[in-house]
Amino acid sequence: MKNSRRRAREFALQAIYQWLLNESPAETLLAQLKEQKEFTKADQPLAEALLRGVIANADALRQLLTPLLDRKMKELSPVEHALLLLSTFELRDHADTPYRVIINEAIELAKSFGGTDGHKYVNGVLDKLAAELRPDEFNARNTARVR
Repeated sequence: MKNSRRRAREFALQAIYQWLLNESPAETLLAQLKEQKEFTKADQPLAEALLRGVIANADALRQLLTPLLDRKMKELSPVEHALLLLSTFELRDHADTPYRVIINEAIELAKSFGGTDGHKYVNGVLDKLAAELRPDEFNARNTARVR
């Protein structure tokens, strides 16, 4: 069963995907989300914060991602692009959410919305990014795992 935060990420992902394709303003995308029946089951403030955050910070998020990619950003599928932007924003700006939760959510969303092996690519990129953006949390987790 999906919790409200998973639903929020799903809706944010769909809106970011749409934004990548047609550059609709955040207000338009949010209005469309609010029209969807299932949106009432989502953590609506989280969905809105993720959507607004990605759109407002897209260039900075891409700068963080670009060195970790094995291809140009424009060569990513729109789903992978949207998902990497979403997860990068959450890793960078939502320190209250453990990085493993963010990566696991991204993997599940990639499996649901992306291509066959897209989740593996997303996982690899986000794992490297987590090591950079959250070194203390990343190292503590990996040190505990070795023991």
